Amino acid sequence: MMVLVDDAGGAYPRIDHSPWNGCTLADFVMPFFLFIVGVAIALALKRVPSMRDAVKKIILRTLKLLFWGILLQGGYSHAPDDLSYGVDMKFIRWCGILQRIALVYCVVALIETFTTKLRPTTLSPGHLSIFTAYRWIGGFVAFIIYMVTTFALYVPDWSFVDHNHDEKKRYTVICGMRGHLGPACNAVGYVDRQVWGVNHLYSQPVWTRLKACTFSSPGTGPLRKDAPAWCHAPFEPEGFLSSISAILSGTIGVHYGHVLIHFKGHSERLKQWVSMAVVLLIVAIILHFTNAIPLNKQLYSFSYVCFTAGAAGIVFSGFYLLIDVWGFRTPFLFLEWIGMNAMLVFVMAAQDIFAGFVNGWYYKDPDNTLVNWIQEHVFVKVWHSERLGTLLYVIFAEITFWSVVAGICHKLGIYWKL
Repeated sequence: MMVLVDDAGGAYPRIDHSPWNGCTLADFVMPFFLFIVGVAIALALKRVPSMRDAVKKIILRTLKLLFWGILLQGGYSHAPDDLSYGVDMKFIRWCGILQRIALVYCVVALIETFTTKLRPTTLSPGHLSIFTAYRWIGGFVAFIIYMVTTFALYVPDWSFVDHNHDEKKRYTVICGMRGHLGPACNAVGYVDRQVWGVNHLYSQPVWTRLKACTFSSPGTGPLRKDAPAWCHAPFEPEGFLSSISAILSGTIGVHYGHVLIHFKGHSERLKQWVSMAVVLLIVAIILHFTNAIPLNKQLYSFSYVCFTAGAAGIVFSGFYLLIDVWGFRTPFLFLEWIGMNAMLVFVMAAQDIFAGFVNGWYYKDPDNTLVNWIQEHVFVKVWHSERLGTLLYVIFAEITFWSVVAGICHKLGIYWKL
């Protein structure tokens, strides 16, 4: 899904990240990552023979995720279009997808490890016994920190220099308020500017696709001449405060894993999963449509956590029903293969490292590469449509291709693990 929305989102803006409030297909990717990380943590740590060894493995895996995240999204790699590499440390981006996963994984896995001796072997009777048997302390603390900071922190005026153009220009954003959930003066952006520095944030935020910023909305286009100052500003979608909120996504995933461990019957598991998912979706919809807390991926708002976790719970239950209960495993083998080599597909496909490698061999002109030739002649010109050709290229030349590669690696026993 990440490959699809990243590489086809430019042609189909409706599946790309929502410019601000709302939830599109792309906005489900990150919370789905964190949800299944939580499920995996519960299964992997249901027995902890040595707490010391478990903590060592958790810390080591966290450091590996941080390293690969900074390497791939910090600005060092310019794949696939630019064949150069390197990053100015003055502008390196410290946050990213793997960094957020690392933080959530570290916190949730450590809590799961340290509470291992408190786990019950059997549950007491009652529909809510699964909730009282485990400690939700990580998610609860994360929720309190996020909500208090978001609505109580004072955000002063701030300024920045736009480095995206030859002519550098300084802009000032007028704020002086609390509890603002718009692009300009929210606490999430303020915390990141204070922690990381404005030059180390993501320089191409999705809010530039808002109507206030461009006439091409919801697509990408040049900024309006009368665009507000914040349209030119950087913003970190995987920032510090929003990543604290994301811990709750991982905690909910852990809960689904606990249900899988303690309940042995299919109907009991599905009842627990679906009922919780429905409650989360109802809470999210009420918060969003009353405009109390809108769905917002960039802020990782509480309603967004609930909505995406509820959706993940429904999808998870659906796959469980199809594969584990009804036995339809063969049609979904490609997902199994990708899942067993997720890091390989993420690095090579989602981060375009393989495409950048292939583009290193070009003929006469750097744009005349095998990747561009296949996209143009096999897909775009055949279907006489840039949009449809791009979509089909992503589906067949990227997703299908890497499904086959992952399947071959599985047959050969080759896995890229952290």
